[in-house]
Amino acid sequence: LLSGPHGIGLKQTLHDFESFQIVRQQAGLSMKTNKSIAHLAGLYYVLLIITGIFSLIYVPSQLIVSSDAVATVANIKASEFFFRLGIVAGLACQVLYVLLPLTLYKLLKSVNEQKARLMAILALVSVPVSLIAYTYKFNVLTLLGNADYLTAINAMQLQTEIMLQLASFNNAIHVASIFWGLWLLPFGYLVYKSRFLPKFFGIFLMLGCMGYLIDFIASTLWPNEYRASGLSSYIGMPSAIGEIGIGFWLLIMGAKELPNK
Repeated sequence: LLSGPHGIGLKQTLHDFESFQIVRQQAGLSMKTNKSIAHLAGLYYVLLIITGIFSLIYVPSQLIVSSDAVATVANIKASEFFFRLGIVAGLACQVLYVLLPLTLYKLLKSVNEQKARLMAILALVSVPVSLIAYTYKFNVLTLLGNADYLTAINAMQLQTEIMLQLASFNNAIHVASIFWGLWLLPFGYLVYKSRFLPKFFGIFLMLGCMGYLIDFIASTLWPNEYRASGLSSYIGMPSAIGEIGIGFWLLIMGAKELPNK
C-alpha cells in the first residue's frame, strides 16, 4: 500500500500530520509554561508590593515622628519587635526585587530580548543600594542596645544620632528610587507590545517611570516648593495603578494565550 506513488504521498501526509501534532504539543506546552511563569511573576510582584508597603510606609508611619526625636526614639523602644519586623519585611522585599525581574525577563524576552535584558538590569541595580540603606536601620538598633561604649553618649546625642541614621536610610532609598522608576519604562514598553498582557498597564507603567523621575528631580532640586505644591501626593498614582494592576493581573489571569499560526 505504501510502496507505489500513492503510498509515497500517504507517507508524506502521515509525516506531515505527525509533525503537526508535535508542533501542536510544543505550542501547548509553551503556552502552559508561559502562563505558569506569568502566575509566578504575579506572586512575586504582589508579595513585593505587600512587603514594600509594610516596610517603607506602614511601619515608619506608626513609629517615626520626623519633627520629634524624643517621640521617635520612645516609639522604637516601645515597639522594637515591630521595628525589626519592618527591617525583615524590607529585606524580603529586596529578595523579591531580584526574583521578579528575572522571572519577567523569561516571560517577556520573546517580545524584545534586548529591552527585557535592560528591564532586568535596571531593576537589579537598585537592590545593592537598598540593601545598604537597611544597614542604617541596623545602626538604630545598635544605638538602642546595651553596649558599654554607648554610656558615653547622653540622651540628646543618642536621639540626634538615631534621627541621623533614619535620615540616611531615607536618602539611600531616595537614590534607589531612580532605578525603581527607570526599569518601568522598558517593562511598560514590553507589556504594551506583548499582545498577551493588557496594553493599558503598559501605558501606566511607562507613565509611572516619568512619575518616579519627576519626583526624584523635584524633591532634590526644589524640596520645599515641591512639598508645598502637593504634587507629591499624586505623582505616584500612575506607577501605583500600573504596578499593583499588573501584579494582580499576572497572579490571577496569567498571560493571554496567543492564537497559533
